[in-house]
Amino acid sequence: MKRIILVHGSPTKEEFLKNSTSPANAHWFPWLKEKAKNFNLNFFALDYPRPYDPIYEEWVNLFSTQIVDKNSILIGHSAGAGFLLRFLSENRNIVVNKVILVAPWLDPKKELNTSFLEFSLDTTLDKRNNIFVFLSTDDDSDLIESFLIIKKAFPDIHYLEYADKGHFCDKTFPEIITVIQSTD
Repeated sequence: MKRIILVHGSPTKEEFLKNSTSPANAHWFPWLKEKAKNFNLNFFALDYPRPYDPIYEEWVNLFSTQIVDKNSILIGHSAGAGFLLRFLSENRNIVVNKVILVAPWLDPKKELNTSFLEFSLDTTLDKRNNIFVFLSTDDDSDLIESFLIIKKAFPDIHYLEYADKGHFCDKTFPEIITVIQSTD
């Protein structure tokens, strides 16, 4: 059975402490969990440790509890998308059904105090995995910069650009369903 594995982003410590919702249950994630049931997909969204100050090895330890194979649809939002790019770049033997990056962030301005997103993109990643990138041109400049880094590394993957989605933090995200259900 196919499964969706969602990796949330990295809120600031202030956002994390004031928010009553866990990062794995923020934004459109609960909505997608409900939709996944309609499509007979298992859905997994874990709360990664210290999301405001992430340590890559800690996130890998938790992520590695999931079955990641050709039946997996990996979805990363913001820093979660950066995490997936790093994980798949460093684990070239892993091939999945799809990789969906939503407002991917690669920390181009080195804002994190950790080496969480310090890595080299494997430019053959798109040869092994079907990658889709969602970006809104009204997102922050460091997200646009991250997008340009990804587009330079992978000019031929699927890009879905919008002008009015910000950082994709709404309660629903119907556009992602089309990509989840697509066959390419």
